[in-house]
Amino acid sequence: MQCDDNDDINRSSGICDETTIISHDLYEKLNSANFTFIDAEITNDCLHIEIGASGCNGNTWGFNLVDSGAVAESSPEQRYLKFQLINEELCLAFFERTVSFDLTQLQINGSNEVILHIEGLESSLHYTY
Repeated sequence: MQCDDNDDINRSSGICDETTIISHDLYEKLNSANFTFIDAEITNDCLHIEIGASGCNGNTWGFNLVDSGAVAESSPEQRYLKFQLINEELCLAFFERTVSFDLTQLQINGSNEVILHIEGLESSLHYTY
C-alpha cells in the first residue's frame, strides 16, 4: 500500500513552468523568434516542449503557448495552438531548453480528451484528462 500512495503523490504533482494563454487576438498576431522543435510530450496536465535556438546561454528566453480559442467539434475535439520563443540574445551558439505549460485550461466540459495541434510541430498531441 505504501508504494501506491507514493506513486500517486509523484504522478499528481502537476507543477508546470507556465500557463497556457487562450486568446484569439494574440494567436492571430503572435510572432516568435526562430527555433526548432526537438520534442514535445504530455505528462499529466503539463505539456513539455523541448526546443533549440541560437543564443548566448538561453537563460533569458521567454516562452508562451497560445490557444486560438476555437474548438473543432469532432470526436475527440481539437484545439489549435502556437508556441512563442522570446529571444533577444545576440550570440550564435545553439542551446536547447525545455519548458512546460499547464494544459488544464484547455479541458473541455463533457469530454476527457482533446487533440492539440501546435503550429510547426510535426505531429498532433493527444491530451487525456
